[in-house]
Amino acid sequence: MLLIALASLAVVGLVFGLWFWWACTVPTSKFFRPALIRGPQEGKRIALTFDDGPASPFTEQTLAILRAHEVPATFFLCGKNVEANPDLARRIVAEGHAVGNHTYSHLLLYFQSRPRIAAEIDRTQEVIEKVVGYRPKIFRPPYGARWFGLVPTLRERGMHLVLWSATGYDWKKDAPGIVAATLQELKPGVVILLHDGRETRPAGQVDRSFTVQALPAIIAAVRGRGYQFVPLQDFLPST
Repeated sequence: MLLIALASLAVVGLVFGLWFWWACTVPTSKFFRPALIRGPQEGKRIALTFDDGPASPFTEQTLAILRAHEVPATFFLCGKNVEANPDLARRIVAEGHAVGNHTYSHLLLYFQSRPRIAAEIDRTQEVIEKVVGYRPKIFRPPYGARWFGLVPTLRERGMHLVLWSATGYDWKKDAPGIVAATLQELKPGVVILLHDGRETRPAGQVDRSFTVQALPAIIAAVRGRGYQFVPLQDFLPST
């Protein structure tokens, strides 16, 4: 009987652990609200976002493609990467794109204290403001991981929590795979996640060439299906 009881407890613990991981990680989870995952489903509008930059040469290459195709995007920047590449951060803004906060060190928020989470956000806000002249109003947690204390911390700062509803899985796929994965999730109002950097790693450890190769094909296919790229700002609450 004892073994049966222990086995039952183990199963319950496993189920709860899996549910809790889902609640804290999967974008569609509503455990930590509010969060922007998808924009209005009326009309065929989508928003394009990039995480983990700025990182040379991939941010420059991404910006060149966006400029050539006249596509607006939002870049969620790591504060440490902004310090290392201030000119790139300024170029993102100068070319008409928006920037968001992606923590200073690409911190995984699981089990982090509220003061630690706040410090990562605030340090990045200060770095971005110093470089581009304003503090972002949007935040995306690394890996999409949310934790207790995050939502009230953002609320105190007047910031929006932004996740995503479509991704190319560009951290593990080649260019054709990135295109296929992105288009598979294409629906009105989706927020697309791609990357122009990789965490806060040195330049020699960053390779986003597959994302760069995939981007023109994604843009062409999205537009070919009648969708319009709009700024992420268009999907945010007006208040």
